[in-house]
Amino acid sequence: MHGINFYLYLCFVKLICINRYLIIKTMKVTVNINLGGYAFNVDEDAYERLRQYMKTLEKEFSGESSSAEIMTDIEGRIAELFKMRLNSYKQVITMKDVEEVMVILGSPEVISGSSTSEERPPRSQRRIYRDPDRRIIGGICAGLGAYFNWDPIIWRVLFAALVLAGGFGLALYLILWIVLPEAKTTAQKLEMRGDPVTIENIKDTVKEEFETVKKKMNL
Repeated sequence: MHGINFYLYLCFVKLICINRYLIIKTMKVTVNINLGGYAFNVDEDAYERLRQYMKTLEKEFSGESSSAEIMTDIEGRIAELFKMRLNSYKQVITMKDVEEVMVILGSPEVISGSSTSEERPPRSQRRIYRDPDRRIIGGICAGLGAYFNWDPIIWRVLFAALVLAGGFGLALYLILWIVLPEAKTTAQKLEMRGDPVTIENIKDTVKEEFETVKKKMNL
């Protein structure tokens, strides 16, 4: 009887050892990184893939006068996409997550024109923001114009008519001013227009804004 119990005990210990070995064998080393102002835990292989991706992008934009702004906006967009892939059950960015984000943003080869891929990037889900670039007061009419693809003047006339009709237009404008966020980042401005939030579009938008500022300052 004692011999059977001892044999069962040895089998139990062996199973525990095998289980721990398998857990250790399948565990991946994670790297803690800060991206776009947010901290992420990333699998070691996913981190290496992301690092090479960012390094290639930095090299691609090194000749641009607005390279720092472009890379900042790209990092911010990657951080947004990473946050969307995390939840209470998943706290680590994997290789699959990095590959999905790269597909959304586009590869450096596409930007440089060395890729022959004809696959179109996914369109962004159009969202309503306050447009700070074309605003007169709060950017509500400009934001609605970008969302519905209407001239902002149409919305300004409508709000003015509502104000003259009894003041409801002013109350509605103030409510929208409080509720709607301002499109601060390049990604948000692209979403406001419904354009794909890709690296190429981020680059073009930042360069356009950079040139606009230079003209205004007569540089």
